[in-house]
Amino acid sequence: MGGLETGTEPAPYKVVETEKMFRLRRYFPDDPGVDASHIILVPPMMVSANVYDVTEANGAVSVLHERGIIPWVVDFGSPDHEEGGMERTLTDHVVAISRVVDLVRRVVGRDVHLGGYSQGGMFAYQTAAYRRSEGVASLVTFGSPVDITAAMPLGIPANLVVPGVELLGDRFFNNLWIPSWLARTGFQLADPVKTAKSRIDFLRKLHDRDALLPREDQRRFIEQEGWVAWSGPAVAELLRQFVVHNRMVSGGFVIDGDVVSMSDITCPILAFVGETDDIGQPVAVRGIQRAAPDADVYETPVPAGHFGLVVGSTAGRLSWPTSAEWILWRDGRGDRPDAVAPMDASTTVGSGISWANRLSYGVGQVAGASTAVSREIFDAVSSIQRTTVAVAHESVRTVPRLFRLGQIQPSTRISLAKLMSENERRTPHNELFLFENRVLTHEQVNTRIDNVVAGLISCGARPGEHIGVLMDTRPSALVVVAALSRLGAVAVVLASGEDLPEMLKLSDTHAIITDPTHLDEAAEVSDRVLVLGGGSGDSRAIARADGDKIVDMEKIDPELVRVPIWYRRDPGLAGDLAFILFTKTQGRISKWSITNHRFAMSAFGAAAAAGLTNRDTVYCLPPLHHASGLLTTLGATVAGRSRIALSNGVDPETFSFEVRHYGVTVVSYTWSMLADVIRSEDFDPAQLSTVRLFMGSGLASGLWSEIVEAMPKARVLEFFATADGSTILANIGGDKVGSMGRALPETNAVRIAAYDADTEQLKVDAETGFIYEAGAGEVGMLLAHAAQRFESNGPVLRDVFRTHDRWEITGSLFRADADGDLWFVGSAQNLIRSPRGIVYPIPIQEALSKVALIDQVTVYGVGEPGTQVAVAAISLRTGSTSITPTALRVALGEMPSDLRPDLVWVTDEIPLSESFRPISSGFAARGLPRPGAKVWFRDAEGRYRRYTASAAKDIDWSSPTPHAIDRTQN
Repeated sequence: MGGLETGTEPAPYKVVETEKMFRLRRYFPDDPGVDASHIILVPPMMVSANVYDVTEANGAVSVLHERGIIPWVVDFGSPDHEEGGMERTLTDHVVAISRVVDLVRRVVGRDVHLGGYSQGGMFAYQTAAYRRSEGVASLVTFGSPVDITAAMPLGIPANLVVPGVELLGDRFFNNLWIPSWLARTGFQLADPVKTAKSRIDFLRKLHDRDALLPREDQRRFIEQEGWVAWSGPAVAELLRQFVVHNRMVSGGFVIDGDVVSMSDITCPILAFVGETDDIGQPVAVRGIQRAAPDADVYETPVPAGHFGLVVGSTAGRLSWPTSAEWILWRDGRGDRPDAVAPMDASTTVGSGISWANRLSYGVGQVAGASTAVSREIFDAVSSIQRTTVAVAHESVRTVPRLFRLGQIQPSTRISLAKLMSENERRTPHNELFLFENRVLTHEQVNTRIDNVVAGLISCGARPGEHIGVLMDTRPSALVVVAALSRLGAVAVVLASGEDLPEMLKLSDTHAIITDPTHLDEAAEVSDRVLVLGGGSGDSRAIARADGDKIVDMEKIDPELVRVPIWYRRDPGLAGDLAFILFTKTQGRISKWSITNHRFAMSAFGAAAAAGLTNRDTVYCLPPLHHASGLLTTLGATVAGRSRIALSNGVDPETFSFEVRHYGVTVVSYTWSMLADVIRSEDFDPAQLSTVRLFMGSGLASGLWSEIVEAMPKARVLEFFATADGSTILANIGGDKVGSMGRALPETNAVRIAAYDADTEQLKVDAETGFIYEAGAGEVGMLLAHAAQRFESNGPVLRDVFRTHDRWEITGSLFRADADGDLWFVGSAQNLIRSPRGIVYPIPIQEALSKVALIDQVTVYGVGEPGTQVAVAAISLRTGSTSITPTALRVALGEMPSDLRPDLVWVTDEIPLSESFRPISSGFAARGLPRPGAKVWFRDAEGRYRRYTASAAKDIDWSSPTPHAIDRTQN
């Protein structure tokens, strides 16, 4: 009939501020609180704000006030009784709490402490991160999980829960809400044994009023009064961001359009850990130490379950007195509490709840112990071999991509823009671009793309037209490329520099879209320049725009553009030309034409190899004009429906911050892009714990090994792709450092044809007329099966290995090992033709890259073909001044003597391209290095000796015989 009358009175409070989202209570309003410390307490969404005042003697507000702390409580009310309450989002709650912090600080004139129970503590963490800890003296949380998937309630394995949770968040809770009775039931079902035990104890004591009275207020709160409704959008956002994506740990969650990471928290933290808490399990709670590495994190273990952390005798005896002592200590008014110690996050598997704690908590909890043990056994088995469920889930993600790729025909509508349209229809409100703390959803990006298309139409652009794109890798550049795809035009992706005029000529391009940063460069080489997006020169762009030669597209109102009858959204067919890229070999610029089909091959193939999903955030470092930037990164990310985080530059400090801030799980790279990061003195692999994969191309074996050694939990996925996409290889296993792996499924099959490098001809079987296939270990020409007749760029041969087959010559030389994995040895155009025969540059580079002292390596030939001298230029790492001949001999020892470089010399710096590829053309043009203390030559026995002026006189570089030795040298 409502319970027993206990005669207790709630603590006095006054509502000092009322807004749409909350009412702010100030407890004990008659206490002026002069020079007192202040704490703001936040309840979970489904629990009444009265949770901090359930019992008169042990209530949080009373205990805190008795010890000189003024408590403030945020009351969100019951959403089903508030205007617009059922549309509230998680962001609304965090922004409201941040507003409360400002209100209280303004009143009290000092920083305030922020605390919360369960999800209220999660709100406190998120608010502190959102504010970058501004105005927050410390955080105090009670049973608030951070690494949620590390220990799910009831000990259920995360990989069984997350797929269902994702479905609920996307399809169910966006349109429904949770009433208070369901919230109460869910809480009770989370610990059914304890709930049943409590009710049995209550029934057994019905005859004894005095025995029931001490727990009556607590019982009524749990059974009826303490629960409020839960808005559907808030639940959906909670599930999506913090359960499915676990972004409390990984970072990169979104609050009010800003990218937020727990690593932004710098204030001290005290986390109360329930030793028998099966909801906020210890392992999940202790995740805060990894999530906020810049904060001083402390903990207090409490022998209680989830609710007992804040309500009841244990809370009144331990939790709240310790909280008061912590607050006074942090404000310089006392010593550190005895119960507070630096957090111990050593337990990383299981729930973190010991058997002893479970047994001492009650015999009924043994059932929970068995659940947790089952989970730990499951985790152990999963570490040896993935379960059938996990494999099935991966197959559901990967197989359709490969199946769709295999079904593409020349008339199939497929393009970058179409993929982006499909993603918008699936998840319009999911984030797509993260850049400079800004967040753009699929819907916002596609709207921007459509607006740019309208601007292009206004400027006279048409389907099939070649239009240059000269922009930094930022959202506006990706939008432009997608807009050209949506229009059906060809995006000619340009790199700045002296080769720009030749690129325009080769691609028959007469108009350039650029950002303000590259306006001057674009205007010098083109009579038609369209300026779009932000950058360092916005005002200059506006001033120079004349509407004819230079057009400021930001001034075009898309609503006023009349769309012509011919316009069709996303018209691109598989056989249509989509992009033009450029490569430079031996100083010559080559054009690579990429069809929509080859783009799709790269996009779907790379997404499948990397296992990309909407739970991934891909950190895009390569420039857009590089194949890795356009195809492997942008294409794979769109195909995988992942988020794209864009960077302003590659330096160790920015890299570590943005990886944590954005919650990066996959890092894309090219060549030596990651060298300065990995080799920095300040590099801390622990800060990159969210990264599971590095993917890209051109990674030297030495740097590859360093990455694997520094981050053993992350994997390297090295691709090899011709710029036109005819060949896509991937080292998926990652166990053979330096190998390019094999062709991706459903992409063009590859074979290695026997090749005579001296005559530059494929080797023909005199009897059959077919081409020989190279044997294991034999260097040959890589051929790609030309299944689609409409898109071959390079020379295509027919009747190669059998009648009526078609193979495209890639121009790249490989060898296959005994397992069938492929190893790149160099481009046919870049071979060094020495008097003793062919010298392959790539194996030399790979061998020298493994020397610990060496930073960059480039290998080139000097002289005319047939008499070239093989030269290896190396630069040393910071702090290294020299290298020994012994180190060179050991590094090159596995190579035959005649395949080693003739000269090795140390230079102060090796120039790098925009994609961080070492550039050797300048060295080759200068000829042989001068004799000196930092130059070594290969003697007749394959050893390296100092290259002095006298030694140079004794060596005949044109002779195929071994070099003469200067006997005066040691």
